Amino acid sequence: MGMGYMVLAGIIMLMSWFVSNRLKSKFEFYSKLHLQNGMSGAEIAEKMLADNGIYDVKVISTPGQLTDHYNPADKTVNLSESVYNQRNAAAAAVAAHECGHAVQHATAYSMLQLRSKLVPIVSFASNIVQWILLAGILMVNTFPSLLLVGIVIFSATTLFTIITLPVEYDASNRALAWLKNKNMVNQAEYAGAEDSLKWAARTYVVAAIGSIGTLLYYISIFMGRSNDE
Repeated sequence: MGMGYMVLAGIIMLMSWFVSNRLKSKFEFYSKLHLQNGMSGAEIAEKMLADNGIYDVKVISTPGQLTDHYNPADKTVNLSESVYNQRNAAAAAVAAHECGHAVQHATAYSMLQLRSKLVPIVSFASNIVQWILLAGILMVNTFPSLLLVGIVIFSATTLFTIITLPVEYDASNRALAWLKNKNMVNQAEYAGAEDSLKWAARTYVVAAIGSIGTLLYYISIFMGRSNDE
């Protein structure tokens, strides 16, 4: 792959490790900041949905840590067991954030709709793109079009990571606005929720940067081959 790729991969891995560790430490810290209102993550989620006039979305518990997500296909807010049951600032932040996605779905938020349309394309592309890119690099001097095909397919996955950014930030903004406007948290709890979501969002930023960097690397290989002709 070359020294350039190794350096790029190393930088991205270091960034990902740093952000992931900070996120974990933030959630551990704010998990100790218990909510004054005594509500669990599940109760927070159910109230936010009701306050937004959403009654066809279920709040359910799902196994694992940081496995929280909103599923638009079956309209469920899936909260990890700790978030579902616990009554702290971190749980409130995550629960409200996932409900933010439900609100996006209910209001036909354009970026969420666009991302949803890309899901089947990205799911298919992610299964084959690395093999095509690897073969394309090995055959770049004899069959350069194969690498170009890989670049085009990989571009779809990069686009997905970029579109994910406004979707995630908007969901967090909706969550924080609701927590504040409905007086669900006090000042310290709000600061903890805001900080937790800030670091969660940065994981998507790192993913997007990594995808863009990798895409540019493959493009440079293809362009370098073209310039040699």
